[in-house]
Amino acid sequence: MAKRDYYEVLGIAKGASDDDIKKAYRKLAMKYHPDRNQGDKAKEAEEKFKEVKEAYEMLSDAKKRAAYDQFGHAGVDPNVGGGRGGAEGYGGFADAFGDIFGDLFGQGGGRRGGGGPQVYRGSDLSYAMEITLEEAAVGKDTQIRIPAWEECGACHGSGAKPGTQPKTCPTCNGSGTVHMRQGFFSVQQTCPHCQGTGKIIPEPCTTCHGQGRVKKTKTLEVKIPAGINEGMRIRSAGNGEPGTNGGPPGDLYIEIRIKPHDIFERDGDDLHCSVPVPLTTAALGGSIEVPTLGGKAEIDIPEGTQHGKTFRLRGKGIKGLRSSYPGDLYCHIVVETPVKLTEHQRKLLKELDESFRKGGEKHSPHTKSWTDRVKNIFK
Repeated sequence: MAKRDYYEVLGIAKGASDDDIKKAYRKLAMKYHPDRNQGDKAKEAEEKFKEVKEAYEMLSDAKKRAAYDQFGHAGVDPNVGGGRGGAEGYGGFADAFGDIFGDLFGQGGGRRGGGGPQVYRGSDLSYAMEITLEEAAVGKDTQIRIPAWEECGACHGSGAKPGTQPKTCPTCNGSGTVHMRQGFFSVQQTCPHCQGTGKIIPEPCTTCHGQGRVKKTKTLEVKIPAGINEGMRIRSAGNGEPGTNGGPPGDLYIEIRIKPHDIFERDGDDLHCSVPVPLTTAALGGSIEVPTLGGKAEIDIPEGTQHGKTFRLRGKGIKGLRSSYPGDLYCHIVVETPVKLTEHQRKLLKELDESFRKGGEKHSPHTKSWTDRVKNIFK
């Protein structure tokens, strides 16, 4: 199935700003998050979530977005142009054209030093980190373990079996490239025999199988800044895949995912929560305690408070990364109807109900208004 346009996926215009992209992503990520969609719609929501995430990753990165705007999906497809890192500066559709025209005029897609083999930057890596809402609000220092490549201890990075040495490629004489004449043009291409390394290994090292490096794991210290939000990324320079032929390594991008909270729901810098209030407190008024990320707060409930009433606590939200002040906490009142009544309680409620009926419409203004609207429908 053909991929949808990334701008269409996020529901934004092609010239949308970075803030518009982030807002659109946050809204859709919350809507399709797997934890919020269970049952029959879980599979569909999961696919939508992946589609939204992919669109955001491409459009939130300036280089990838530029490649996508120019070449479409082919511009960010890592399988096009040799798969050397997609549109992240090296590889992808743009580099595929660069290789063709660069070779014609003596400029390869990678860097070449002194006529030697081509040098390519390593691919970027992505790491998903899940944190709590509290950790997102105050920040945290943590550690992660990621795969990494280290020089092979057996062959010391040569890729050759101990006691042997790599040999100069006889096809390209160590240059890593070969020239093919096409009419009036001399086309320079990567050597198919040594894949651009300039060397061949007759007897590969049995430990690293000729790669000269082995995969290990390493521990990184990561600082999560206070106020970070869902979908934001932290860049760890130089901790991606190693480069080819001595090229610079790629970067590691740590993508933040925030666990759903039992009480609060985040909307930008603001927080929302539902607060159950007893029927008697809503009717008579009183004071109730509500939770905040920093402790507890009190709300004065006026007499006659209705279900759905919202109270705003200023400054009790989250201070975002680019915000000068913290957001607010919105408490949505849920009037709780008593259950499992005793006979005495039932009797008291019936007496109270009769008293309300005798008092007329003044005790139930919303019911009176609703009844009048219903009558107008059936006139």
